[in-house]
Amino acid sequence: MGALIGGFFAAGKLDAYIEWLQSVDGLTLLRLLDFKGSGGFVAGDTLIKKLEELLGGDIHIENLPLRFTAVAADIENEKEIWINEDSLLQAIRASISIPLFFAPYRYKGMMLIDGGVLNPVPIAPTFHDGTDMTIAVNLGGEATDDAPLFAELAPEDKTLTSKIKNYLTDVALPATITEEKGMYGIANQSFEAMQSTIARMKLATYPPDIEIDIPRNICGTFDFNKSKQIIEYGYNSCAKTFKNHKRV
Repeated sequence: MGALIGGFFAAGKLDAYIEWLQSVDGLTLLRLLDFKGSGGFVAGDTLIKKLEELLGGDIHIENLPLRFTAVAADIENEKEIWINEDSLLQAIRASISIPLFFAPYRYKGMMLIDGGVLNPVPIAPTFHDGTDMTIAVNLGGEATDDAPLFAELAPEDKTLTSKIKNYLTDVALPATITEEKGMYGIANQSFEAMQSTIARMKLATYPPDIEIDIPRNICGTFDFNKSKQIIEYGYNSCAKTFKNHKRV
């Protein structure tokens, strides 16, 4: 998600992405996930086409008004890969390849997956940017009981949740994937626990000037209908963190 949001921000298109995200229902978003991947449930081609439409075409990273680096992991050579040139969409696609969910992405002969496998909070890529301040967003923060601020959904959202479950049944995804404590749920929870542990070590090694921690249980993979609440939570977290930083 860092590469997607960061890429759209660097391209000056983040507002367009947010407007689109909040204007469509979860079922429409779910249909962008082509459940026919090899090495993962989702191939990702349909989603990337939609992102290209929102960007107004693919963009070369070198032509962005802001510096941008996406981080992925080369699973065959077991090393972190920084992508800061060529296609922005290819960089995003490689970096969002969450194991088991998205199929790995072949890039310049390498088989790439989500960079969070090796580095959930990549600070080092900013060292050559000459930045005055480094702000890190850690999505692997401590789980919190506050996260279920999203548990009390409006009636229309509950109906949408049912539609999403029905759609997943229609595309023949077994319950072991779609259930919270099913096969995918357990694998995803394990991945998040691993990321949280690595993130703590990385942040201790390369401490940012400001760190914004987001609880890792704030939402699930298929919680598309909660985008407005999650975005608001993010804004409030930033405001609170910046306010506390000024007092130091």
